[in-house]
Amino acid sequence: MERKLFTALQGEHSEKLNDSLSKQGFRRSQNVLYRPSCADCSACFSARIRVADFKPSKSQRRAAKKNADLQRKATSPWASDEQYDLFRRYLNDRHSDGGMADMDDFEFAAMIEETPIRSRVIEYSSDGSGGHPRGQLSACCLTDVLDDGLSMVYSFYEPERVKNSVGTYVILDHIEIARDAGLPYVYLGYWVPGSPKMSYKARFSGLEIYYHGSWRDIGNVDDYSPDDCAPQNDPISDQVARIDLPDTMVPSRPVISEI
Repeated sequence: MERKLFTALQGEHSEKLNDSLSKQGFRRSQNVLYRPSCADCSACFSARIRVADFKPSKSQRRAAKKNADLQRKATSPWASDEQYDLFRRYLNDRHSDGGMADMDDFEFAAMIEETPIRSRVIEYSSDGSGGHPRGQLSACCLTDVLDDGLSMVYSFYEPERVKNSVGTYVILDHIEIARDAGLPYVYLGYWVPGSPKMSYKARFSGLEIYYHGSWRDIGNVDDYSPDDCAPQNDPISDQVARIDLPDTMVPSRPVISEI
């Protein structure tokens, strides 16, 4: 049974709240911040890449070469029909049985546009040199700009380019964006040991996870097992009390609840 801590993300302190809670394992979904707090396991680890310590592997360098025809364009968080068409092809091919499989164009627009913080849509289109039509949208990522990094909220890509490891390429490019901006981290969302769909995250060097209240290097992934992850048995009130908030928000502490 899934359980989450969550709080609304709204008002004049939204960016500071998002920055602070992202450092404590929370993720954003539209105007809500959440963190898993299941009673029976704690196998979802928030993961981020230390940009200064990242060194691409041979396979990641190959992914960069295979996608060299892609051109990056950063836009405001505004949904387009082209993005939604790509999103639908991606879901139908990669996540047809997932929780987002039935998302319509209005829900997609809400996912992209309902953000109270500094967010960007990073589009990747072909320049025509790699055998794909010039200008074809091949990948897209909704990205939040934090005070210490980039948070990849959700990314999707052309299924036909999966053999080119375009998903890996999008992460590699975000590492470059963060490096150029002087930002130390790229947040990847949650990593779950033993999950085939999450295994790609552990292939990035410089990866660290939020583990029992602090960030630590992931080390050897074989040392982690979902069966070994101790559940969150502490009362919800105790978990909430341990959450650090920006100084400007302490007098008006946001409501953090469970669902």
